[in-house]
Amino acid sequence: MNTITKATTLKDHFLNLFRENAGVISANSAPFLNRFREDAIARVEQAGFPVKGSEDYRYADIESVFRNDLHHIFGPRNIDLNVREIFHCDVPDLETSLLLLVNGRYYGNGKQLNKFPDGIIAGSLARASVEYPEIVRKHYNSYAGKSKDGLVSLNTAFAQDGIFIYVPEGVKADKPLQIVNIMISDNDLMAQHRNLFIAEKGAEVKIVICDHSLSAHRFLTNSVNEVYTGEDALINLTRIQNEHNGASQITHSYSHQEARSNLTASTISLHGGFIRNNVFVTLNGEHAENHSLGLYLSDKGQYIDNFVFIDHASPNCFSNQLYKGVLDDFASGSFNGRILVRRDAQKTNAFQSNNNILLTDDAKMYSRPQLEIYADDVKCSHGSTMGQLDDNALFYLRSRGIEYKEARLLLMFAFAHEVIQNIKVEALRDRIDDLVNKRLRGELSRCNNCAMQCG
Repeated sequence: MNTITKATTLKDHFLNLFRENAGVISANSAPFLNRFREDAIARVEQAGFPVKGSEDYRYADIESVFRNDLHHIFGPRNIDLNVREIFHCDVPDLETSLLLLVNGRYYGNGKQLNKFPDGIIAGSLARASVEYPEIVRKHYNSYAGKSKDGLVSLNTAFAQDGIFIYVPEGVKADKPLQIVNIMISDNDLMAQHRNLFIAEKGAEVKIVICDHSLSAHRFLTNSVNEVYTGEDALINLTRIQNEHNGASQITHSYSHQEARSNLTASTISLHGGFIRNNVFVTLNGEHAENHSLGLYLSDKGQYIDNFVFIDHASPNCFSNQLYKGVLDDFASGSFNGRILVRRDAQKTNAFQSNNNILLTDDAKMYSRPQLEIYADDVKCSHGSTMGQLDDNALFYLRSRGIEYKEARLLLMFAFAHEVIQNIKVEALRDRIDDLVNKRLRGELSRCNNCAMQCG
């Protein structure tokens, strides 16, 4: 482990860590992925790490989570237990094709790629870059590679594997693809993985990502998703973040949409000590439609931060941002939502809303909805609200014989359900309803589908 001292900057620490382990990283990764590493680490050296108070990271203290002494795994490592026995999905009637990611590496029991009869390919990104280099080459780092964020470049330099999903032209996946992202270790650990999801012209797929930590250690994940939605394609992507309070997660999602495509991406943040979700969407073809949705429930000093940027680069497109949060105790959070309408993007419809309920005087939420419009024939709106529960609605419920505590829970659940109802996988939607209900009641204090009692 390369210890970070107070005299060492984060940038210098990771530059040294890369140089010391570059040979191992390259030897245990596909040659195609290695092509981007040197340029990426040079970008890290130039950009450094995001600083609290900067424009895009105004309230997120990135340094505090990176300053922890964390182990890094650069070569293959056998897990001395049956992960499938420890973790089990507890969503009744959820029929999915399961893809397991353990500490940033695909866990396939010797089978690195799943090739389905309809042509869908899913499994290890590292293996896909060897077997299907023409597909990976077309998309890998094509969208995230334009970022000036040092954390994205850090991922490009260090990531060795992740999940690859490819849906060929015209194919409609008959059941959802479920990615279970597990952090488990006997030491504090940092992992960086890369996911690439591709839906070709006219394809349709539902993807579910479940984030879990299965041991009582400090974890940090810095991940990047690249999502390509081709012409007339449809992707429904749902992410459930449910880790313990010693886990920190930073996600970066870069979505590129072609003409008449439809992407709905929902992020449900139930648990985690520190969560930062960066979402970037480019609407690159006419009549593309995007729904970026988020629900976050936090308490006990947890921090949740969502940054969303929608780039309307083509005319006649539609986007909707809806993020809602319930903050209790001394939790804090931030929402920074941006919409850019370019000069040629006439007939744009773009809407943005961030609504928050603060249950205590110690809970804090910062919200910055922003519009940047250069076209003149558009319909755009943005807004943000923060406050307590509606006293009139509370009085109405109590006047019907509902006791105070239950009335508050009903109002909070109704508030949250506006986001949940957009999840297209029915069994998953019902289960998230149940999890949110338990979370609001204080009954879900850890990953309740984990056999390990890590707290």
